[in-house]
Amino acid sequence: MIHQKLPPIPLQQVNFDFLEEKNIQLHILREDLIHPTISGNKWRKLFYNLQEAKNAGKNQLLTFGGAYSNHIAATAAAGKEFGFKTIGIIRGEEHLPLNLTLQLAIDNGMQLRYMSRELYRDEKYNASFLQEMKAEFGDFYLVPEGGSNAFAVKGCTEIIKNIDIDYDIICCVCGTGGTIAGIIASVDETKQVFGFPALKGGNFLKNDIQQLLADYQQQFVVEINNKNWQLITDYHFGGYAKTSSELIDFVNNFYQNQTIPLDLIYTGKMLFGILHLAKTTAFFNGKKIVAIHTGGLQGNKGFDKIKLIF
Repeated sequence: MIHQKLPPIPLQQVNFDFLEEKNIQLHILREDLIHPTISGNKWRKLFYNLQEAKNAGKNQLLTFGGAYSNHIAATAAAGKEFGFKTIGIIRGEEHLPLNLTLQLAIDNGMQLRYMSRELYRDEKYNASFLQEMKAEFGDFYLVPEGGSNAFAVKGCTEIIKNIDIDYDIICCVCGTGGTIAGIIASVDETKQVFGFPALKGGNFLKNDIQQLLADYQQQFVVEINNKNWQLITDYHFGGYAKTSSELIDFVNNFYQNQTIPLDLIYTGKMLFGILHLAKTTAFFNGKKIVAIHTGGLQGNKGFDKIKLIF
């Protein structure tokens, strides 16, 4: 069995004058403090997948991700910690020297195999490709890109157990949709759920999220009552792993004011969006909001020329 021993996960209030003026309470659930590498939603998504792999008698994990993928780094670290060999299928060509994310994966024992962007997009889950991988590496447990499947959704349903205040709205950032699916599946119909896609044109995630919810319902024979969710797609800053001086300044200033580190790929974008909406509109007036810090701070190391103060 894979044992889940988590540290206390605090709920930290964000204090800005304009929030008080608009009677907005904003708290951040510090899921980033779960583990230094397998942090936040990566721990949540991997936990039940690792259990399932053990139950199936598998000792090797194969998964997919980009060159700066938090999921690749987390899967490698989880493999080392819990006794799995790991294989990472990386989108794109190899570039040497390796960036810090891929070097971390190798340091934790992961074997890397590169795949052209075109094949990665179109072929990575094809039975013939997976059979080719089994011929090359031996049998494995398949963890999908971003870790998102029914077992990941189950893991992410447990996030809200650490919220000990009443609230109106819960927010999380979206990459592959597994985290928000878990939140939708776990909260009641009195709560609104807002997802902030980190990818450009993030509306496509609606179908992915609905499919993940359907898979979770089928796998675990549960009902999901909350349909009170939506995606806010205006805060991607150009797309995955894209950033700007405005976002960098925001993340640095946020740390100075709140002593909470944010990553530039995911949670920083969401917090920028929440605070921008709170400051410039009446969207959140009078509301109590919980924002989920999904971790991924190692992703900041991929931005070699960007100076962050934490």
